[in-house]
Parts: sequence; C-alpha cells; structure tokens
Amino acid sequence: MSIPSFGVGTFRLTGQTVIDSVRNALDVGYRAVDTAQIYGNEAEVGTAIAQSGVPRADLFITTKIWTENYAKPKLVASLRESLQKLRTEYVDLTLIHWPAPGNGVQLAEYMAALAEAKALGLTRQIGISNFNIELTKQAIAAVGPGEIATNQIELSPYLQNPKLTAYLKEQGIAVTSYMTLAYGKVLQDPVLTRIAAKHQATVAQVALAWALQLGYAVIPSSTKRENLASNLLARELRLDADDMAQIAALERNGREVSPAGLAPVWD
Repeated sequence: MSIPSFGVGTFRLTGQTVIDSVRNALDVGYRAVDTAQIYGNEAEVGTAIAQSGVPRADLFITTKIWTENYAKPKLVASLRESLQKLRTEYVDLTLIHWPAPGNGVQLAEYMAALAEAKALGLTRQIGISNFNIELTKQAIAAVGPGEIATNQIELSPYLQNPKLTAYLKEQGIAVTSYMTLAYGKVLQDPVLTRIAAKHQATVAQVALAWALQLGYAVIPSSTKRENLASNLLARELRLDADDMAQIAALERNGREVSPAGLAPVWD
C-alpha cells in the first residue's frame, strides 16, 4: 500500500478540540493525519503538528480539495492555501473530495489540475474520494493508470461495498475506509460485541481490525486520548475466518453519508 494503513481523522473537529485530538494522536503513535478544506480545520491541524515536535518527514498528511476549487484556475491556488494553513511545503496525498456531478466542472478538468499539483511538488500523491466504479474509470483515464493512490470511501460492517472494493483492488488502487464505525452505530452490534468479548477487545477495535484485514486503510477520529490509543491497538488484533464471516453477514447497505449534488450514483 502506498499510503499508511492507520491514520487519525479530523472530520467535524474544529478549534482547540482538533488541536488536542491531533496532538494526542501523534503523542500516542499515529503518524498519518487526514483533513480537508471543507472541514475548516487545516490551520488547527497545522498548529497541532507544529506543536507535536514530530519531524515532517515522519508524517503523512492528507487533505481534500473542495468542490468550489475544482476549476483549473482555482485548484492549485487553493492547495497552496491549504499548505500555508498546514505549515508545510507539501502534503503527502491530495484527494478530490466528492465527484459532484453537474457542478459545472468536468471530471477531466479537475483531475488534470490535481495531476498538475503533483507535478508542481505540492502533493506527493493524488487520489479520489466517494467515487463509484464508472467515475473511477474516468479518473484513471484522465491521469493515467497507476496515478490514483486511493479512493477514500464510506465503509463499515454495515456498508461493505463489495463491487467497488473489488474493482479498486483489481486496479491496484488502495481503499481508505472512513466512517468505519458507522457514526458509532456498530458499537452496539451484538455480533461485534460477542467477537470483541472473545478476543478481549473493544468493538471499535474489532471493526477497525476487520477493515485492516481486508487490506483497507482506516482513519478513525476521537476527541479522547484513551480512545485514540485504544483504536490503534486494532493493528495487533487478528480476527479468525469465522469472525470475518460473521462480520461479512452484517452487510445491510447502511450508508450514512450521501449528500445531494455531491454524491454519485452508488454501485
């Protein structure tokens, strides 16, 4: 995988809350941080990174371009602004946040602008987020095979997206799972609770370990230091074939995020 398998997410976290979350995450061992222009917290993430004392070369920073910056004249300029806020000369990964069909900017245009940002050294890798199979095909056609590092998509035990994840694997594109805990809904699941008890683990650890064992990267967030540290232990949890089969059976197309005007037609 060309991206770290475990990072800390910052969605819905702002102000001192996000500074504390990222500082705590870096302090307990995280080295990948995921943010986005629309989160409104890039400057605070930059502050947390600066305060942490962790060398930039040891970090993997991801940000995402928001829809209003997709046009070719805007994309690179907006990424330069993001870099200023993040206090870095480059990010490791930049994603198109949503395909946003019909927003007036063609996919080929914004993907070409993203590739330009990479050529300029503003980002080490490029990728996409919330793209279906057809739009992923178009993105590959726009920038060439091997250029798209990841498709960051909503995945959880309740939304397993088998067609899309199989296609991405076939194309050599890493899958990054967000909302792996389904806004916390999976934490009450009786099947996951039994598996967690069997392994003397938390339910969150089980859900994250499930995603990791399928080869996905995960970016859970938390405002609590103890939960950040606990989530990280999912890397050491090994689920057996029976556990994985039970979790596979939890599929219910339980999508939590599908904003009108931004989301594609899902596979």
